[in-house]
Amino acid sequence: MLLGAKSAAVDWLVVGLGNPGAKYEHTRHNMGFLTVDLLAEQAGVKLNKVKFKSAYNIIPFAEAKCLVMKPQTYMNLSGEAVREAVQFYKIPADHVLVIYDDVSLPVGKLRVRPTGSAGGHNGIKNIIAHLGTQDFPRIKIGTGAPGEGGDMIDWVIGVPSQAERKVLVESFRRAIDAAECIIEHGCQKAMNDFN
Repeated sequence: MLLGAKSAAVDWLVVGLGNPGAKYEHTRHNMGFLTVDLLAEQAGVKLNKVKFKSAYNIIPFAEAKCLVMKPQTYMNLSGEAVREAVQFYKIPADHVLVIYDDVSLPVGKLRVRPTGSAGGHNGIKNIIAHLGTQDFPRIKIGTGAPGEGGDMIDWVIGVPSQAERKVLVESFRRAIDAAECIIEHGCQKAMNDFN
């Protein structure tokens, strides 16, 4: 092996955003965590390795070797974890796929984007700051928004209703299918098929 060569190169980084700890486990802000947990479960592995300020594992997915991770930095510092993994494996930004919640979308609605601003999402804002680009693909999972006069912070760290959870579980499956499509065929096809 060459000095300094990486022994376990990866093709893609798949990041699910959320907050660590039981307090936040099933909250609206943890849609990314819940999706990548399901992805790992479907692959028969757990995200139980610890590095890059994350819980992670390397998973063969969509005919690629993917580092699937859940940053343990809390949402607003997610970029620190993403940057560490990107630098270690020299992953280009267009191979960093981020899955996260979006209050501007109805519950369960998916939106695939190849690039874009943070749109008010602090986790994405921090990733953009740490990568120095907004040109990375993402899958947004709609959580809806609080009713008039409702507090946004309470909403995102709140637990969805039972009816919402049923819709969201199906959205996690669709988000995994969308991730597979992005990796195998690109964002344009995924946008056509899943938006």
